[in-house]
Amino acid sequence: MKFKVKILDILIILIAAGITFFTAYNIYMKPQGQAHVLIRGQGREWIFPLNAEETVFIHGPLGETKVRISDSRAWVETSPCRNQTCVASGIVMRHGSWAACLPNNVLIMVEGSKDESVDAIAW
Repeated sequence: MKFKVKILDILIILIAAGITFFTAYNIYMKPQGQAHVLIRGQGREWIFPLNAEETVFIHGPLGETKVRISDSRAWVETSPCRNQTCVASGIVMRHGSWAACLPNNVLIMVEGSKDESVDAIAW
């Protein structure tokens, strides 16, 4: 069986390669800027610089979750959830790290400047 390449086939391949390159560039190569903490809960969103000194109280279905940002670190300090996994998850301080209280619908995540150091726990 003979395979014949048509112009439309080449065009589709070029478009797919272009989309792949564009997506990879935006995810891995684009400068991220200064690190910040993103906090989401109950349809609201807060953004603070990672070096801020803040305490945020997020009201959720179970009650109030307390999130602290201090010394370029963020963590869930208290939460009304039963198993306290969010509190035990500890500190988030590197790009891409996160903690969540799923029963109370709260998420904290560090975005922005990429820290190239290796996290020994995840590695």
